[in-house]
Amino acid sequence: MSKINSGSDAPIQENEMQELLSKYDKESSYRVLVGKLGWLISILAIGFSLYQIYASIFPPPPAQMHRSIHLAFALGLTFLLFPATKKADRTKISLIDAGLSILSMAVSLYWVFNFEQLIQRIGNFNQVDLIVGGIAILLVMEAARRVVGIPIVIIAGVFMLYALYGKDMPGFLHHRGVSVERLISHQFYTLEGIFGTPLSVSATFIFLFLLFGAFLEKTGVGAYFNDLALAVAGKRIGGPAKVAVFSSALQGTISGSSVANVVTSGAFTIPMMKKLGYRKEFAGAVEAASSTGGQIMPPVMGAAAFLMAEFTGIPYWEIALAAAIPAVLYFTGIWVMVHLEAKRIGLRGLTDEELPDKKEVWKKSYLLLPIVAIIAFLMTGVSPIRAALYGIVVAILVGSFRKETRMSFRDILQALETGARSALGVAAATACAGIIVGVVTLTGVGLKFANGLLAFSGGLILLTLFLTMISSLLLGMGTPTTANYIITSTIAAPAIIALGKPVLAAHMFTFYFGIVADITPPVALAAFAASGIAKGKPMKTGVLSTKLAIAAFIIPYVFVMSPELLLIDATWSETAWVVTTSLIGMIGVSAGLIGYGYKPMSWWVRIMSVAAGLMLIVPGLITDTIGIGTLAVIFGSQWLSQRRKNADTTLDAA
Repeated sequence: MSKINSGSDAPIQENEMQELLSKYDKESSYRVLVGKLGWLISILAIGFSLYQIYASIFPPPPAQMHRSIHLAFALGLTFLLFPATKKADRTKISLIDAGLSILSMAVSLYWVFNFEQLIQRIGNFNQVDLIVGGIAILLVMEAARRVVGIPIVIIAGVFMLYALYGKDMPGFLHHRGVSVERLISHQFYTLEGIFGTPLSVSATFIFLFLLFGAFLEKTGVGAYFNDLALAVAGKRIGGPAKVAVFSSALQGTISGSSVANVVTSGAFTIPMMKKLGYRKEFAGAVEAASSTGGQIMPPVMGAAAFLMAEFTGIPYWEIALAAAIPAVLYFTGIWVMVHLEAKRIGLRGLTDEELPDKKEVWKKSYLLLPIVAIIAFLMTGVSPIRAALYGIVVAILVGSFRKETRMSFRDILQALETGARSALGVAAATACAGIIVGVVTLTGVGLKFANGLLAFSGGLILLTLFLTMISSLLLGMGTPTTANYIITSTIAAPAIIALGKPVLAAHMFTFYFGIVADITPPVALAAFAASGIAKGKPMKTGVLSTKLAIAAFIIPYVFVMSPELLLIDATWSETAWVVTTSLIGMIGVSAGLIGYGYKPMSWWVRIMSVAAGLMLIVPGLITDTIGIGTLAVIFGSQWLSQRRKNADTTLDAA
């Protein structure tokens, strides 16, 4: 680890990290159980992971049975681990929650024990079937409320009411109406509701990649990411902030949660930034913006990327490859901003005494082998499920290279338990989002909404994109990225596609804005968690993190208007040109927002710099020419002015 470990700005303690996670990440606000109850949780969680591994190696049971087993484990553990209210005792399980856990497992496994009979009764379910289905819907929504939050439950409830009473709605929202019996049967007894595509992805790809992350963490790679970032970026101007950008990008390859990423790497990087001289809010904003970007960083992106692969039919590796250039642009934008901020206020890099031994850092580079292996497997056509399984094996083998990283049998069991625990939020979110998707497929509201969106925007692509962005940001105020993407890709992405834009570009657009909602006020959970570590003002941190992540608000428009950025039907020369102009544009926008290039900028120069940068990011020969010319004049004049000033200073000194 780094030698920076003392003083008032030392990394926060483990208990403080857990408090922050519990406050801003509902998935981390769980019961802490010991004794027999702790053993019960461990056995169930390990059993969950072992079942998922088994179903990935050997042919799984029919889809309804496999997904119901996945849901049974997830709901059962959720009611045992997550209390109904914040004030509830977190050291014991109430009788009500124990009963709900058993009931949720029983109704979920109803498919397993009655599979053949239910198949024969399709379209003619009896009263018991409908009662079980109704209870299951309510339990899924309650589990989602506990582990994800109430907004997604409200949205699901509104969609359910729309299904029942849409026949009374005016205009394009009107439909023929759905009976309660049909709604329940569609949600629980088809593969278009609770057991639909979202839960299917949770039960296959997502679970195994979360498990891979748990095993990788056991090798100590998280701490190594910090040391590697220090070795690479620590000595540069404003070193700690660049360390935060670099380490968060690395951490994002194994973490799918913005808040968890903030707390994991921010506990180390934010105190360093403060110690060097960065403002509290700026330090928190750098970590929040960088950690949020982790979800768009291949090879292991946020959980919604796996859903995208299923929804679009595009292989996951192609999606990861397409996301690579936008991810590089995103982190380049943040990197440039922290560099210019450091230059503006005169911050130094870290000294050799404050950095880890580079030789030791490079000796541990073998810890990156599991990530390299995952990339290699995906590149060679191995399925994501197999790639994750092989990655777990590689992580165990790599950990055995050195005594301090070698996994014991206990470590392996802990990784199995951690992986299962981390999957609970995704399972609850995807099951509840399945209810929403079920209503969409039952009523056709997705197409209706897309047509309404097109009518409202007059078929103008930029206005359609803007309205989609706003809907994603609003949904992101209370729903996780996974659910946000499911909803917006179902009801808004079709409108973008209808205007002739590629399917991947439309889905990636909604994916991006579902992610940046984590740092967009007024509900910016990642930024608020970072402010808790930095001891700064939450809202100010959120505003600054949005400013730093400006690339995330610009890049999606670029790849919709210029799909070459996503490697869609593009030659390497076309892609290289778009990337080059976008990078120059990001530098212009960053300089204008920070107010510094080679020297401080006046307000009108800042406006010109931002405008020129945006022209370069928007594709087109005329806009590129104007943008490059304007930035050349701005930075050229600044460079000459600063050079004359330095020469005068040298003469005065002589």
